[in-house]
Amino acid sequence: MNLGLTLKAPKGLLMVNISRQYSRRSIGFFVPSSPPLDPEKVKELQRFVTLSKRLLVMTGAGISTESGIPDYRSEKVGLYARTKQKPIQHGDFLRSAPIRQQYWARNFVGWPRFSSLQPNPAHWALSNWERLGKLYWLVTQNVDALHTKAGSQRLTELHGCMHSPRDPPANLEYILGAYNMWCATWWCGGVKPIYTMVLCLDCGAQIPRGVLQERFEALNPTWSAEAHGLAPDGDVFLTEEQVQSFQVPSCAQCGGPLKPDVVFFGDTVNPDRVDFVRRRVKEADSLLVVGSSLQVYSGYRFILTAREKQLPIAILNIGPTRSDDLACLKLDSPCGELLPLIDPH
Repeated sequence: MNLGLTLKAPKGLLMVNISRQYSRRSIGFFVPSSPPLDPEKVKELQRFVTLSKRLLVMTGAGISTESGIPDYRSEKVGLYARTKQKPIQHGDFLRSAPIRQQYWARNFVGWPRFSSLQPNPAHWALSNWERLGKLYWLVTQNVDALHTKAGSQRLTELHGCMHSPRDPPANLEYILGAYNMWCATWWCGGVKPIYTMVLCLDCGAQIPRGVLQERFEALNPTWSAEAHGLAPDGDVFLTEEQVQSFQVPSCAQCGGPLKPDVVFFGDTVNPDRVDFVRRRVKEADSLLVVGSSLQVYSGYRFILTAREKQLPIAILNIGPTRSDDLACLKLDSPCGELLPLIDPH
């Protein structure tokens, strides 16, 4: 499936063109079909939220499909249903230079659009719940920064963040690298560091993602590629032939390989961050899952914590989840359609 995302390099200037067809259709295309809103179910969710005094919300890819980002598992429209593509595994990325080249070529093409995507009504609703004192803590499995763009602050990005809405200029690279190291330690997995970084796997040096994009452009002044389809987490589909000539920069300090500071498939979440979230779950009096099938254990473990504490659990997700049998309320509706209907008071 070609969604019309094309990277061109006229006279050494790289730019991304997104077709009008893509702009019109991309957002709705990635939202799975669902039954009409059931007024009684809406009332049940309203009651659930009203009775909650320390509500913890955990979100997954399903909350961002209405912003134009596909998820992995949704019927007919998720990545696994549309293609044979699989996300790059952590171990493969570490072991293989060609795999890293493939990843960075795809990410380079997709990053300008991915980093420009905006929150949808579901993100804004949760931010408003926080502002009004209804939401105690927000945990997201997403790396798209849309909760941050919507203003959420009581937030843990469980898997890190692919893009910061406030990437710094290049001349701040090393100062901010040290600053981020301090922030990450001080916050212990709670509110994310201000700037999203790419890490050297050898020496640990950090570089802002926006600065790395400029290095890609400098190394590939005449390279061009047309993407065949869009994937979650900011990358696109490219052929092997397109990838082979793509040049990947190394760490400016030691020459080591670079990796975004996010959790890849097959990797593990930082134990301090897991402990931080588990404490927030234990402090909560209810848990609402929004847009997640909970198939990945990194999120599912907190459902088990909530069950141990006998917290009421509600799930808003189109399609079945791993924890439907543990929920007192299950709703199959678009997140951006339902959440704005709920009065956080």
